[in-house]
Amino acid sequence: MLTLQFYNTLTRKKEQFTPIAPPEVSMYSCGPTVYNYAHIGNLRTYVFMDELRRTLKFAGYNTKSVMNITDVGHLVSDADDGEDKMQTAAKKQNKTPEEIAAYYSEVFFKDLKRLNILTPEIVAKATDNIDEMIEFVKVLCEKGYGYETDDGIYFDISKFDGYGKLSRCNIEDALAGARVAINTQKRHPADFALWKKAEKNHIMQWRSPWGMGYPGWHIECSAMSRKFLGSTFDIHTGGVDHIPIHHENEIAQSEALEGHKVVNLWMHGEFMLVDGGKMSKSLGNVYTIDDLMARGYSPLAFRYFCLNTHYRNKLNFTFDGLSGAATAYNRLRSAVAACETADKADADTAKKVKKQFDAIVAAVCDDLNYPLALGEMWTMSKLPACREIFDAAKELDRLFGLELYAPLEAKSEETIPDEVKQLADRRFAARLNKDWATSDALRVELDKLGYAVLDGKSGYELKKK
Repeated sequence: MLTLQFYNTLTRKKEQFTPIAPPEVSMYSCGPTVYNYAHIGNLRTYVFMDELRRTLKFAGYNTKSVMNITDVGHLVSDADDGEDKMQTAAKKQNKTPEEIAAYYSEVFFKDLKRLNILTPEIVAKATDNIDEMIEFVKVLCEKGYGYETDDGIYFDISKFDGYGKLSRCNIEDALAGARVAINTQKRHPADFALWKKAEKNHIMQWRSPWGMGYPGWHIECSAMSRKFLGSTFDIHTGGVDHIPIHHENEIAQSEALEGHKVVNLWMHGEFMLVDGGKMSKSLGNVYTIDDLMARGYSPLAFRYFCLNTHYRNKLNFTFDGLSGAATAYNRLRSAVAACETADKADADTAKKVKKQFDAIVAAVCDDLNYPLALGEMWTMSKLPACREIFDAAKELDRLFGLELYAPLEAKSEETIPDEVKQLADRRFAARLNKDWATSDALRVELDKLGYAVLDGKSGYELKKK
């Protein structure tokens, strides 16, 4: 086994990784709430999780990795009021929550495949594990941590001494900074919902000891990690946005139930910015993988872009930056491809290839330093061309997941049908006349025919989707 070091959010330092039961590593990753498309900021977090799993496997470990699919329980904010995100999406799109979950789950896993993100060994849907959540809440109530109000069951954070240890927020700060309680029956404003009682018109509800209802968002991860990984496991991952509320609450309810530490290592991926600021629908800067592909970028160029920034640092997305990453990625693949048919290296070059190989492995073993590893890969690619470079790149791609060994596909000129060109011309004329309704309607028609239109200052460009 290779020696690994990872940064632990709980202790705020890098630690040598020692699994509970080697060679198996147990790992839980917070998955998507499948009510909408995953944007590139979401997907950066899953690239980070994939880097971790690939590094563990390369180091000689067997991973038992669980990722949840949230298809109930996640309200429109991290507070305990408002509608469930799944119910809101179902109403808006005139579909059932099951239809919404099935569609967006399919799109999500399609995006993972495009990005060469390995699927975790276990994918667990929240709605398949309601019984485990109810049992979890029952035990917390029996132990005095849960209490009932008119609208649900809540966790009393004052009963848990360690509340705030992940985010370094003490309980007084949590109570002082909490929102004014809408529910006056809550003992403290910061107490969080374990189970919500459902109104009759709520379309997602199950029988429970407290009447018809549905689980709180936080309880599902605690219940499912316990079910699939046991009362103690090695690693829990997620985005940094989960630290102050979701993961803090997970720790409280899990450790309250078990009576001991449940997760040994907490790891979090940082935010992605867009043009130096926050992603926002109102700003029109929320992009999906389909959006990038419509502009001519490959999903693996985006993966390369992500790997160039350490997972614990913010990543600023710009299209100029992505274009630069795409160019560098293609050059690196070309350099590696040129070595496939090259002669074997002389002794000195072979020694240098081995040195670079070891440097790459050392980098990723030191808290997933993939930016440094890519730099060492570039150094290797600039050595005299030899078959050893190609073989090394193929082996190292178990880490990178960039298909460095695969030849670049030759670009072919695509003939665009006259019907599509005519629609695009009509749309451009409508835009010039500021007839936005016609312009939007024609864009929808083009989309149905499988084409995306990219507007410029002096014209437009059509891309096959």
